[in-house]
Amino acid sequence: MVTGIDCSKDYFDLVVLNDETIIFSARFDNNSQGFMQMLPTITGTHVSMEATGPYYFQLARFIAERGIRISVLNPLTVKRFSQMSLSRAKTDKKDALLIAKFTAMTKPKEWKVPADEITQIRNLETYIRGLKDRKHMIGNQKHAIEASGTVSIELSNEINDEIEYYQTKITAKEKQIEALINLNYKDLYQNLQTIPGIGPRSATLLITSTNGFNMFDGYRQIISYFGLAPRVYESGSSIRGKRKICKMGMSQIRKVLYMAATSAI
Repeated sequence: MVTGIDCSKDYFDLVVLNDETIIFSARFDNNSQGFMQMLPTITGTHVSMEATGPYYFQLARFIAERGIRISVLNPLTVKRFSQMSLSRAKTDKKDALLIAKFTAMTKPKEWKVPADEITQIRNLETYIRGLKDRKHMIGNQKHAIEASGTVSIELSNEINDEIEYYQTKITAKEKQIEALINLNYKDLYQNLQTIPGIGPRSATLLITSTNGFNMFDGYRQIISYFGLAPRVYESGSSIRGKRKICKMGMSQIRKVLYMAATSAI
């Protein structure tokens, strides 16, 4: 039996299939009470859900920690499966059913809960990105006001103080990340930085995005995960398109590796 789950912020829809037959479907609240109510319905099944922002993670971890096989799917693969199935309607229950059918057909790889330190570092990275965005916004405001030639010394000092405040917090959180990395992945962290172009920030991102490179069995899977695999465009004897990377992976990693490659060159 397989179970498909479609998650949203406040609730999730669930469909249990047995040989193409729906034997159970329901909607539960996306909280601890809903998780407990759902648990008896999925025991003994292979559960799958899409990686939908932050909303799937608590539920996925709850299921995995109870020894139930669970897979977390790339939403693009489910979308392509839907198009292949010529599906016209889109509802939460329909999406859960589609995920269940995809699971029965493809038997996707089991998802593992990331290590606690990886989750902590990812949360800190997300917070740092927000701090940098706010600092950049204040910097743009400062530039615009100064360009008008009407800014007072008092306002200019206040803006500078705010920029310095954000930079202080960014520096503190980066040091916190570095401490966590050195405590748990010191050798891997140092080895990655022996690669030309890879510095502390890019090494940290590579570790956190791959769960310390424990998510893969070989380098080909890593290349595919990052969307760096080459795409061949050929047909017959006349079409010989330029080969490019597929870009069907993590765009943030590709940006970092591009800058690292440019620096190395």
